[in-house]
Amino acid sequence: MQRVFIETYGCQMNVADSELMAGVLERAGMSLADRPEDADAVILNTCAIREHAEQRVLGRLGEFARLKRARPGLVVGVAGCMAQHLRKRLLDTEARVLDLVVGPDGYRNLPDLLRRAAGEPVAHVRLDRDETYGDLEPKRGDGVRAWITVQRGCDKFCTYCVVPYTRGRERSLSLGELLRQVRDAVAHGYREIVFLGQTVNSFHDGTHDFADLLRATDQVEGLLRIRFTSPHPSDMTPRVIAAIAECEKVCPQVHLPLQSASDPVLQAMRRTYTLAQYREVVAALRSAIPGLALSTDIIVGFPGETEQDFERTFAYLREARYDSAFLFKYSARPDTKSFLWPETVTEAEKGTRLERLIALQLSISAERNDEWLGRDVDVLVEGPARRGEGQLYGRSPQFKAVVFPNDGTPRGELRRVRVVGATSNTLLAVRSPRDAERPAPALVSIG
Repeated sequence: MQRVFIETYGCQMNVADSELMAGVLERAGMSLADRPEDADAVILNTCAIREHAEQRVLGRLGEFARLKRARPGLVVGVAGCMAQHLRKRLLDTEARVLDLVVGPDGYRNLPDLLRRAAGEPVAHVRLDRDETYGDLEPKRGDGVRAWITVQRGCDKFCTYCVVPYTRGRERSLSLGELLRQVRDAVAHGYREIVFLGQTVNSFHDGTHDFADLLRATDQVEGLLRIRFTSPHPSDMTPRVIAAIAECEKVCPQVHLPLQSASDPVLQAMRRTYTLAQYREVVAALRSAIPGLALSTDIIVGFPGETEQDFERTFAYLREARYDSAFLFKYSARPDTKSFLWPETVTEAEKGTRLERLIALQLSISAERNDEWLGRDVDVLVEGPARRGEGQLYGRSPQFKAVVFPNDGTPRGELRRVRVVGATSNTLLAVRSPRDAERPAPALVSIG
């Protein structure tokens, strides 16, 4: 067993876990394959937050079943939240395909599990309240941004969410260990770090809280930017807000999940805050942090959501004027409390409500981006733009995507540009007159 192909689904925490697995495998003498066809084993690192993600993985397993029939020695595994969540179903119904099912707390043993799975199906789905992987080094991918997990698990138990059941209870790494990881990432050329956690701002290692972590990280030499996701509104304390505002390297960008603007729905979701309390947090953030970019998550069609409940959410979306939003239809997940509740909103109505929110948010995002026209922004260059030949791509401090003519600025460097165009998703820019060291190519349209 030498070559392993890892395919990742889901959020940034899954990306970070895949990098962790890659590091574990490499230290065991194994290498990563670029294609499943070139591998001795394939692992799907999965997400269980929404049903759609699980269906994609199940469909992919069908493709691997065909590959395995052509190569009987191929080991096929599923890792991550879906492995933990659907372990019985996967082992029972996919037995002819799967050789390995490993949950989020089994990655330390992955090399041994893969070797054993070459002989017989193996499962490792026990949750470990002490496992943080703090002593393990990830094998990070190319880019300017390093993902660093500050906590694992969750104690919130929102009624729609499977995370406490798939990742266990909340436990934080130590501040000292996290600073070591930050310095190591910077030493390897990463210019921006993103702290990850299911409720990242509830981080507490017994002595230090999230505000302490931000302030300590702000002192790391060679680091340009600090981000984090996703905070919980109830843990957005004055100490944390002050740290975001006062730390030079912490970006003026916060993703603050709302889920619903109806208090009865928030209570049913067990979100631990009211709309009025959420409003107070937003007001405090915007007051303390000039130029803040704010984004959110919203679920439509939660059991019991009435038309009036939805209209409250629609009205608040217009009021809050988020820079962007992730908008979803409610998806019932087994093992959650709301799974047992009867659905009161049809799929067709969920779709209608979602379309209304999307249309509103797209118009708001376009308006918010138009406010940047004529302004200078510092872009952390990430490389060539995917669309538009001869252009570079990067992110502003507000995490807005910026495309500008390629002037040779290397990846990982800051470039000041002036915004001359905008869509709901992207800012189009040219070299700023204030940064006129070299002639700039003409702006190329990306459509």
